[in-house]
Amino acid sequence: MHTEVRQRYNAAFSQAKYESFLHMVNMDFGEPCTFRVSETPIFVPKALKNKLLKGVEDICAVIAAPDFMGRSESALPKHLRVPGEDAHTQFLQLDFGICRDANGELSPQLIEMQGFPSLYFFQDLLARSYRTHFDIPEAFHHYFGGLNEEGYIDLLRQVIVGNAKPENTILLELEPEKQNTRLDFWGTQKYLGIKVLCLSKLKREGRDLYYINDEGRRVAVERIYNRIIFDELERLADLPREWDMTTEVNAEWVGHPNWFFRISKHSLPFIESDFVPKTLFLNELKAIPDDLENWVLKPLFSFSGQGVKINITREDVESVKDPSNFILQRKVDYIAAIQTNNPAEPSKCEIRMMMLWAKGWPAPRLVNNLVRMSKGEMVGVRYNKGKDWVGSSIGFFEP
Repeated sequence: MHTEVRQRYNAAFSQAKYESFLHMVNMDFGEPCTFRVSETPIFVPKALKNKLLKGVEDICAVIAAPDFMGRSESALPKHLRVPGEDAHTQFLQLDFGICRDANGELSPQLIEMQGFPSLYFFQDLLARSYRTHFDIPEAFHHYFGGLNEEGYIDLLRQVIVGNAKPENTILLELEPEKQNTRLDFWGTQKYLGIKVLCLSKLKREGRDLYYINDEGRRVAVERIYNRIIFDELERLADLPREWDMTTEVNAEWVGHPNWFFRISKHSLPFIESDFVPKTLFLNELKAIPDDLENWVLKPLFSFSGQGVKINITREDVESVKDPSNFILQRKVDYIAAIQTNNPAEPSKCEIRMMMLWAKGWPAPRLVNNLVRMSKGEMVGVRYNKGKDWVGSSIGFFEP
């Protein structure tokens, strides 16, 4: 998007550099990446960066407000409510599609939000790999708030491990070795020294949780860095387990599961900002809009875009069986603003602003970013088959 830096990057790009870059990405955490990584980062000009920062500020003001807990209470399914909830989320992700405003200027529009961890360690690897193999302007940054690599890792250690020992902290997932994002798990393990554990391997004795380490020793679990999504847990109903996650135990959540529901598409109708498209709860509609071609139908708690309908009809809206779990969101048009090695086919993108919110902080802290590039109708693998200069990436921001 930054014209001068983009032109310089594209002119110097070579397939050989890209292959060397991929080799670093695929080797550094001990396993090849299972999803496509783009040939390029994006270069975000200062004007767009300032709009993104204002969007983050507007949204965080709503989430950090004293009444947010009450307003988000109906988002929590009663059968999935987990005890021991924190006063606020410890992880916050805001996904902005890059569009054009009425004046023709680049503008971010919020697409999704999550009170759930993201790929904090993989994105750090990605940034280092781009810098190692391509000419990235030194002053352009992917961290925020004056962080460098050492400070960034220390901050993640502070939030995830805290005052516990690494061996008493676990990253909890469902069959982690099968997850598409597992490379981030191995990065977390590498830098923090914590155990990556499947729920089926977690042992329970009364209110105490423990696991058996590689030496056969029983190790108490004091902190749980949660990466489990309940949708997937319900799909794996036959997975053996000694703990159902909704029973109170003597362990502290790092990323409490309730916040996955509280900070989600359920929160979008509460937010008024130039950078948040109008969003309506389906069950509160007084009438179906006449211009449905300008709206998107979304389930509240789907993950990775599952169940989203772009080109909707009145029949689609009327046939929803549980309107309380759906929203209508004003459609936004992503702009193909990233020039690629194929001038006739530029890429669109979403930028995820990644935050941490440790206990005692008055508000979330922006630390990093994640980018997904696309040449298809939506961001996602099935819309980009056979395409290049698409997939996972990161933004370097003009200072």
